[in-house]
Amino acid sequence: MKNKKVKIVLNSPVVLIFCGICVLALVLQYLTNSYTTRLLFSVYRASLLDPLTYARFFLHVCGHADVSHLIGNMMYILLLGPILEEKYGSRAIIIVILVTGLVTGLIDFILFPHTAFLGASGVVFAMILLTASVGLREREIPLTLILVAVLYIGNEIFTGIFVNDNVSQLSHIAGGIVGAVLGYLWRKK
Repeated sequence: MKNKKVKIVLNSPVVLIFCGICVLALVLQYLTNSYTTRLLFSVYRASLLDPLTYARFFLHVCGHADVSHLIGNMMYILLLGPILEEKYGSRAIIIVILVTGLVTGLIDFILFPHTAFLGASGVVFAMILLTASVGLREREIPLTLILVAVLYIGNEIFTGIFVNDNVSQLSHIAGGIVGAVLGYLWRKK
């Protein structure tokens, strides 16, 4: 019997690097007593003259409140991200992360002036709806996409109305919309 070695492969570099940055942001949060999170990894109303305000529009998706928040988001990203990165390519995943960060960052910055938001939940929901839209064909919409969208958006609306949890459901919905729109646009190509 031949001794076949099993090797670990780097199957999804953008997803793995993104997750690594998120872990690093959380480690820095603990090491700096949340200073780096306030400085870089959360979005909040700040002066437009501060260059870091613009960086936070993108970097807030790397910050997380605690280990369980991080793990919850990373589980989905590590599950969905490699599938999407294989289908659409690494550049597309970078676009998903950056566009979702910018859109959700701007929404939180404009609509919630007294609250700081952080986390990759918008990216997660962008990936969920992008994954669900993989099956789109000309003049056909998969029933699974409709069900995911209805359940997801319905849950976010319900939670936003009836639960006071300091979570930006609007950012989640915006992330989902980013994923659905990008899925539709990329399907056309």
